[in-house]
Amino acid sequence: MSWLARREGWTPQQEDARDDGDIDYARVIHSASFRRLQGKTQILNLGDSDFYRTRLTHSLEVAQIAGGIARQLEKSFPEHTATALLPDRGTIHSIGCTHDFGHPPFGHGGEIALNYCMREAGGFEGNGQTLRILARLESFSAGAGANLSRRTMLGVLKYPVAYSTLANPSIVPALCEGPSMIKVLDGRSCKPPKCYHDSEQDVVDWILDPLSATDREAFQGFALQEGKHAKPLYKALDCSIMDAADDIAYGVHDLEDAIALDLVGRDAFAAALQDKCPSFLDALKAKYPGESENDVFAQMIDGLFKDAASRKRFIGRLVHHFLTAAQFVERPQFSDPFLRWGVRVASPQREMLDTLQDFVVREVIASPAVQHLEFKGQGMVIAVFEAMQADPKRLLPREELAKFEGSGGDLRVICDYVAGMTDMHLLKTYERLFSPRMGSVFDRL
Repeated sequence: MSWLARREGWTPQQEDARDDGDIDYARVIHSASFRRLQGKTQILNLGDSDFYRTRLTHSLEVAQIAGGIARQLEKSFPEHTATALLPDRGTIHSIGCTHDFGHPPFGHGGEIALNYCMREAGGFEGNGQTLRILARLESFSAGAGANLSRRTMLGVLKYPVAYSTLANPSIVPALCEGPSMIKVLDGRSCKPPKCYHDSEQDVVDWILDPLSATDREAFQGFALQEGKHAKPLYKALDCSIMDAADDIAYGVHDLEDAIALDLVGRDAFAAALQDKCPSFLDALKAKYPGESENDVFAQMIDGLFKDAASRKRFIGRLVHHFLTAAQFVERPQFSDPFLRWGVRVASPQREMLDTLQDFVVREVIASPAVQHLEFKGQGMVIAVFEAMQADPKRLLPREELAKFEGSGGDLRVICDYVAGMTDMHLLKTYERLFSPRMGSVFDRL
C-alpha cells in the first residue's frame, strides 16, 4: 500500500467510488498545467495551422498509446510475472498526460534558454520541471502540489538522478563567441542533463522511500559520457511504458504532421526507410494481401503521401505495429518488482521506430524553417526572464512577486513563472516589454 500513499494526508469521501488512479487522473486533467499544454509547441509553432499537434494533443496520444501498451502486454503475456504489476488505466493515463507538463514555451529551444538563465541557480530541465509542478506548484493541496500517489510520481520520475550529480563541470552554459550585436546561445553548452532539479530532492527521497538502500543506489545509477553530461540508466515499470508510448507518438504522429504540411518529401522519406522496415512490410503482406500484389514498400509510401484518409490508415497501422511489439525486460539487479521489470519495443520494430524518429529530427526539427523560429523563441525567453530578474518589483505580477520575496529572492520562482507560460503568453509579454508599439494596460496576456 505504500506505493498508493500521498505526501499530504488525504481521505476520499465515503461515497467516492474512484480508485487511486482515477483520482490522480482527475487531478491531472483538471489542472492548470494540463490546460496550458494546448498553447505550447510540439514541433511547429502555434499559428502556422489549426491541424497539427500541440503538447496537449501529443500528451493525450501518449496517454492513449501507453494505455494500449499496458492492455496489449496483458493479452500477449497473460502468465508473465510482471503482468500482475501493470498499472490501471487511470494511473497510466495520468503519467502519459503529465509527461510534458514541465516543457517551457517554444519547446526544447525554450528549455535550453532557461537552462542558460538558471546557469548559476540550479539549472533547468523540462522533465525535472514536470516533477516540480506536480510536487509543488499545482494547487490541489496545501504544500504537495497535485498530491498524486507515490506510484504515479514514480512513473513521472523519468530521470531519477539530480542535476548536480549529472552535470559535467567542464560544460558551462554560455553564449557563442563571435557575435557582437546579438546574444546567440551555444546550444551544446546550454543543453541540460536529463535529470530532476536539486530543489526537489526531498520529493525524490519521498518517492523512493519504499525501496531498499541497494535498490535505490542502483536505480539512481548513471553512466559517464566523455564530453557530455552523465546519463541516467533506469526508469521504473510505469515510466518505461510511458516512454515507449512517447517514442511511438513522436516517431509516427509527428511524422504525420510533417507529411500533411508538406514539410518532408516523398523521395527523401522513401530513401530513409528503404531496407529499414521489413517487419512492417511482412505484416502488411500478411494482414492485407489484397492491397498490393508486388511492391508493398511502394504501397506503403503511396499510402502515407496520398490523401488524408489513406495517410491516417497507414499511420494507424504503424502505431499498431510498434505497440504490439512491446515486451517485458527483466533487470535482475533489482529486488523491487516495479524496478525489476521494464517495458521496451522489441526488435526489429525498435530499429524502424528509431529510423522514423531520426528522420523527423533531421528533416523537420533541424530544418532552417523550424530552427529560425526556435532561435527567435530562445531570444524572447531570455529577454523576458532577464527583464523580470533585473527589476522584479516593477515587472513581476504581484502574486509571483509575493512568491519571489517569500523565497528570499530565489530565481527558481521567476523560472517557474516563465516556464509556465504558453507560447502566446510569452510572445505577448515580450511585446509589452520590448515592442516599440504603444501598449495598453487593457492588453490581455
